[in-house]
Amino acid sequence: MQSSAKTPEEYLKEIPTDRFIYFSKLRDTIKKNIPKGFEEQMGYGMLGFCVPHKLYPKGYHCKPSDPLPFVGIASQKNFIALYHMGIYANPDLLKWFVAEYPKHSPKKLDMGKSCIRFKKADEIPYELIAELMKKMTVNDWIHLYEKSFINKI
Repeated sequence: MQSSAKTPEEYLKEIPTDRFIYFSKLRDTIKKNIPKGFEEQMGYGMLGFCVPHKLYPKGYHCKPSDPLPFVGIASQKNFIALYHMGIYANPDLLKWFVAEYPKHSPKKLDMGKSCIRFKKADEIPYELIAELMKKMTVNDWIHLYEKSFINKI
């Protein structure tokens, strides 16, 4: 379910009332803990955090006019989703997250390659998300991105 919102503020107005407090807390958790350099903006129909062109002029290889995406959050039909490209590209970070998740949530981890789905919004493990955000700087992400994606093209 992609949004046509042009700004994070417009996107927030679309969040269902029963999810708004949880989604806002997730956004605030990311904003407070993501390293300096990442910028919040809309991307791919969701609220996201990216490496801006001023820090990585090449942009996203799939569409160089877009900044390099890193994290996205979305209010989907049946869940709140957190997309973290670092987990997708770094097996050690994925292993860490999977091992830590049960320490922060009684629920089974519902996850795809980069997508973590929270079906019960009141059970989002905010402390774990805060820790995850601190694990990768802009330079770490650029290096990993180029190593994992660009060098394989």
